[in-house]
Amino acid sequence: MTETYSKMVQQMMESGQEMLRSFNPALENMQMPGLDKLFPTMSKDMMEMWFGKTFNREGLDAKTRLFVTLAALTVLGAQAEPQIKATVRHALQAGATEREIAEVIWQMSMFGGLPAMQKALELAQAVFAEKKED
Repeated sequence: MTETYSKMVQQMMESGQEMLRSFNPALENMQMPGLDKLFPTMSKDMMEMWFGKTFNREGLDAKTRLFVTLAALTVLGAQAEPQIKATVRHALQAGATEREIAEVIWQMSMFGGLPAMQKALELAQAVFAEKKED
């Protein structure tokens, strides 16, 4: 990412936050349950194209990138609930097993603490249950 692009994204985020504050200060910290379900899970091929070796030939495959993302989101804790659920869905689609996902989350207990790990495991289990219902 170039410095110009980073500045543009930062300005967009600041502008969005300012807009929310001006519309209604309560919107700034608003939680939107179910927001993660508005975005469908990409197919394995699509994830590999965007996150895997197509654009990063010497880099990580999609499943590994999603594990790294899940680890970071787990450490962030409850503020990343929709993102954790979406990442678990994507990881499953990319070929991850439930056990692998649980191990990634468990490993983060040392960095994010037990409450963050427990919440992430609950979210992952909810996704696993949804997947079994389908």
